[in-house]
Amino acid sequence: MAKISAKLVMQLRDKSGVGIMAAKKALVESDGDMDKAMDLLREKGMAKAAKKSGKVAAEGLTAIEVEGNNAVIVELNSETDFVAASDPFKQLLSKLAKLLVEKQPADVATAEELSFDDGTSVKQALATTTQQTGEKISIRRFEIVKKNDGDHFGPYLHQGGRIASLVVLEGADDATAKDVAMHVAAINPEFMTKDDVPADRLAHEKEVFKQETLNEGKPEKIVDRIVEGRLNKFLSEICLADQDFVKDSDKTVAEYVASKDGKLKSFVRYEVGEGIEKKQSDIAQEVQDQLK
Repeated sequence: MAKISAKLVMQLRDKSGVGIMAAKKALVESDGDMDKAMDLLREKGMAKAAKKSGKVAAEGLTAIEVEGNNAVIVELNSETDFVAASDPFKQLLSKLAKLLVEKQPADVATAEELSFDDGTSVKQALATTTQQTGEKISIRRFEIVKKNDGDHFGPYLHQGGRIASLVVLEGADDATAKDVAMHVAAINPEFMTKDDVPADRLAHEKEVFKQETLNEGKPEKIVDRIVEGRLNKFLSEICLADQDFVKDSDKTVAEYVASKDGKLKSFVRYEVGEGIEKKQSDIAQEVQDQLK
């Protein structure tokens, strides 16, 4: 049997919202497999599906730059929020966003070889800012987004750049696109429509809902109908088009955009450090103490 560490229990507790002992029991039953443990908790009705599992975040900021029919969304990382709030860091991020939307490099490695107007390469600028701040500064990721003449960009930064969202609408107007970008930042959709959800993901979720429904003791003849309803509700929570619009819950996002003579085309959402793991502090010890 795999050793169940306090750190693993803490991660499942944070992801599922269940108590420490319930998290530990699920990990023991699943032999330390986080995904299987999460499914076990869901089947028992103890946890909801996580839309996007993010590990503990690193620090930094995001930025969006729009130039004509081109835009870029970029994340620059530091080691602490103190450095991310510093002038050298913010100045580099601003210059970087402008350069990226102008040159449109294919990837981070290519971007680092680009040069600013003063002849300094991006790689050199990263090294200089690292020396100035005393922390490693690095480009995490970026995405170039394009639109047609009749489309509209909706850029939005939340919490000073901790979260960034960039939406493209076909038709409508800039104000509507901005509203949808704010929704994306707040609600964090995973897909644009139900058709974008991979078949294996649908099959997995359907099986979990089936086991959950059977465990509740529902009559077998109505299980499929209940599962279908739960699956549709789950999809409406993770797909942008079908989510209730935050500024008008009587409409879905797609319906709101349609009411403005527009159509959803694409979205990108960045949250600083999502998926990056950094050192844990005394919380792990707190969990360890409770498991003794």
